[in-house]
Amino acid sequence: MVGTVDRRAALVTALLLFAGMIVLYSASSPFSLKHYGSDTSMLIRQLIAAGVGLIGLLILESWDYHSLVQFNDLLLVGGVLLTVLTILPIGLSDGRWLPLGPFTFQPTEAVKFSLILFLAHSLSRKGGQVRTFKDGVLPYLILLGFLAVIVIQQPDLGMIVVFGALTMAMLFFAGARMIHLLCIGAGGIPLVFLAIRFAPYRFARLLSFLNPHAYSQSTGYQTLQSLTAVGSGGIIGRGLGGSHAKLFYLPQSHNDFIMSVLAEELGLFGILLIMTLMGLLVWRAFRIAESASDRLGQLLAMGIGFALGFQTLINLGVVVGLLPVTGLTFPFFSNGGSSLIITLALVGVLLNVSKQGESS
Repeated sequence: MVGTVDRRAALVTALLLFAGMIVLYSASSPFSLKHYGSDTSMLIRQLIAAGVGLIGLLILESWDYHSLVQFNDLLLVGGVLLTVLTILPIGLSDGRWLPLGPFTFQPTEAVKFSLILFLAHSLSRKGGQVRTFKDGVLPYLILLGFLAVIVIQQPDLGMIVVFGALTMAMLFFAGARMIHLLCIGAGGIPLVFLAIRFAPYRFARLLSFLNPHAYSQSTGYQTLQSLTAVGSGGIIGRGLGGSHAKLFYLPQSHNDFIMSVLAEELGLFGILLIMTLMGLLVWRAFRIAESASDRLGQLLAMGIGFALGFQTLINLGVVVGLLPVTGLTFPFFSNGGSSLIITLALVGVLLNVSKQGESS
């Protein structure tokens, strides 16, 4: 039986998308004017991405997720192959992105989408096997290691952390034993540290995170400028458009640190408002999971809710200096067509799950 989509999730998504466009225009206009000759150039690109994302949302909202997951293997392999293209020395990519005419695409965002589908589909069929290490956990650990080996070549440690957290969370949701997950987490910490220690720029980020003032003219500069922007916003902010940080004091002010600009312009009130909206969307995802018609729908909804919430918290942690710089975007707000398209696609799947579940 097919019902109606979760209207609250759809409304919150619309509000976040609208707010994201306003904040992006404010944060990106100086950079856009300097580098592209128009203060609206980056906004227009983001609007195009939003249009593509909304088409994807509408398609996925209507596409029965039971049929969609039948393509999860193909989607995951395709995403991985596109990611491999970014690390081959054949001049097809620009770092983590593949050129698509005047636009670029980040394949790891597609991998994130397909990984959620794959994990939900596979784990929904595991049953009690998920509580064993060999059959329930080890196959996903091998997959995660394979993805990490590829993505670290870009390099993109932040996305590896997202993949790892997402895999562990979905194993937990599926009923994996906590002792297995804790052991994997404990074993993963040294590996992450080694990835940081033997990459000079990552190690420099870690040192500047521990003592940003000691690296105020180098790797600690972004963090200090972000904290300055957040602190200067106070309770109500300088007013929309009034940020000083975006005037080339804060690098990546329209990307990873867009929440710094929002905090400066709209203050603590603005940050709390956006965090409330993101919290509502994550909450609706888990409510949709509770009323899903089957185990597959439950895992899809919980995976989507976790992915959105985790990336939001990581980004905000970086902005306020609680975490090292990771390069992860803030959903709906940061400049980046790939991130926005995939975020809207995930919401489309979530709405499809809600449509086939019980009223909640």
